[in-house]
Amino acid sequence: MPKLTIDNIPVEVADGTTVLEAAAKVGIEIPTLCYMKGVQTIGACRVCVVEVEGARNLAASCALPATEGMKVRTNTRRVREARRTVVELLLSEHDGDCQTCARNEDCELQSVARTLGVRDVRYTGAKAPRYRDSSTPALTRDTAKCITCRRCVTVCNQVQGVAALWAQNRGFKTVIGPAFCQELDDVVCVQCGQCGAVCPVGAITEQDHIARVWDALDDPSKHVIVQTAPAIRAALGECFGYPPGTRVTGKMAAALRRLGFAAVFDTNFAADLTIIEEGTELLMRLKQALVPGGNGHKHQYGPLPMFTSCSPGWIKFMEHYYPDMTANLSTCKSPQQMFGAIAKTYYAQKIGKRAEDIYVVSVMPCTAKKFECQRPEMTDSGVQDVDAVLTTRELGRMIKQAGIDFAKLPDEQMDAPLGISTGAADIFANTGGVMEAALRTAWELITGRPLPFENLHVKPIEGLEGVKEASAKVTDALPAWKFLEGAELKVAVAHGLGNARKVIERIRSGQAQYHFVEIMTCPGGCIGGGGQPRLTDDDVRRARIAAIYEEDEHRELRKSHENPAIQQLYKEFLGEPLGEKSHHLLHTKYAARTRV
Repeated sequence: MPKLTIDNIPVEVADGTTVLEAAAKVGIEIPTLCYMKGVQTIGACRVCVVEVEGARNLAASCALPATEGMKVRTNTRRVREARRTVVELLLSEHDGDCQTCARNEDCELQSVARTLGVRDVRYTGAKAPRYRDSSTPALTRDTAKCITCRRCVTVCNQVQGVAALWAQNRGFKTVIGPAFCQELDDVVCVQCGQCGAVCPVGAITEQDHIARVWDALDDPSKHVIVQTAPAIRAALGECFGYPPGTRVTGKMAAALRRLGFAAVFDTNFAADLTIIEEGTELLMRLKQALVPGGNGHKHQYGPLPMFTSCSPGWIKFMEHYYPDMTANLSTCKSPQQMFGAIAKTYYAQKIGKRAEDIYVVSVMPCTAKKFECQRPEMTDSGVQDVDAVLTTRELGRMIKQAGIDFAKLPDEQMDAPLGISTGAADIFANTGGVMEAALRTAWELITGRPLPFENLHVKPIEGLEGVKEASAKVTDALPAWKFLEGAELKVAVAHGLGNARKVIERIRSGQAQYHFVEIMTCPGGCIGGGGQPRLTDDDVRRARIAAIYEEDEHRELRKSHENPAIQQLYKEFLGEPLGEKSHHLLHTKYAARTRV
């Protein structure tokens, strides 16, 4: 526990703590740009430099360990001038288009410059050459805005294990991008958007769908409806100054109505539907594996373990890196795509509209959903099932564009029937949530009893540990599921594709055996998605996760199979889980993709 002084304030910290962290402990904020808490401490930008008594040079506080007796000064003239010079040099080559940039007023470089009192840039010279890469459906890159902080490189390589982005060339000619300066669509990129989520400027952003949504809302021939993912309600408030984890479900519904949507629905409805289909599929796979002669069903199902299929970045990752295991993926579409297919068939019939007259907008925490909605197989309604996808950030901008005072909105409800959902659907937002929701229903189907965990929460699979496991032994199974009697059902949960790779490799090597595995592309699950308000660190993730569990616990119905709107859907339209109509509208298949 080294003791040191920072600006004459004594502080005692744990061994291994950096000076940046020690300063924060005593309320001293040191500016940073390249630093990412718990992920990257490379000291590259030099914005966080401090003066240490006895040291010749200024040191990067993010990478400097606190030591016994150290005396640190964070605000001397030498420190202030060094920081300002660094930022001025960055600004001198940063072609930011600040007035029209999507990151204006949400830009870390702009914020640091303001904090340091930079009013003029004394240095003139060449700007970084501009190349705009809009090759993917989800993301766009602007090299002129890049400050080469390497945050995106770190998250793509160390966290996600995808390696789509690297530093090319050296010195002033350094460009951050795909190998050999290719476009993103030419390399393996799962379009998760974590690069854009950590970018301090506007060098990587989502493909903007705001204009197309306004166009649809202005088209009198279109019946424009919206669905909102469970993670949005715990994060949208941040766009309007609310603390992370503030639940704004009712205000969100009110805002969407004022934007002009004909109906405000909830992706949670489709999340409940996913659980019915995916849970039944898991049971069929178990029966096929454990009962001689298979499951007695005319459809053959894939092998165990079954992987969840809700996260489109994860699906694309599997198609690229583990194409031989795509049969392990659940055939269920994601809730977003299930909703689109149901909206343009079942809902269309209810209101007397044609599928082509309905325009489905999704509000998602995920940039990869923009990629997913345009996959050619996502047209089972006869047209594109989902027409446009807004990120949480884009919805925040739309609400501001419309002049809506979010804080003064009343709390309103979602519309029926596609806005009715349960607490099990809420927790889809969190890592471990899809698994817990599935277990709540599957366990009750097998045993006729509620899941044997306190308050229905499966604690071993909650939290931000990268890979989590749980198991439960089946006893007193109902007659239809007697083949599971005495079986130890084993599940695993991973979030972040680097952790997903670890799970897959353990399965392939025989080190681990599971029946069901949940994978979420983004750290923390959807609450940490690439389209959420910036900057998402673990403290923000925990706050959003807590809000989602609160949303679940305040629900009257907390199990997907209890949703009356889902029961009505099967009675009136789908028939039965895994039936012919369900297979056509709600299920899909995956194919190998090339790796470049």
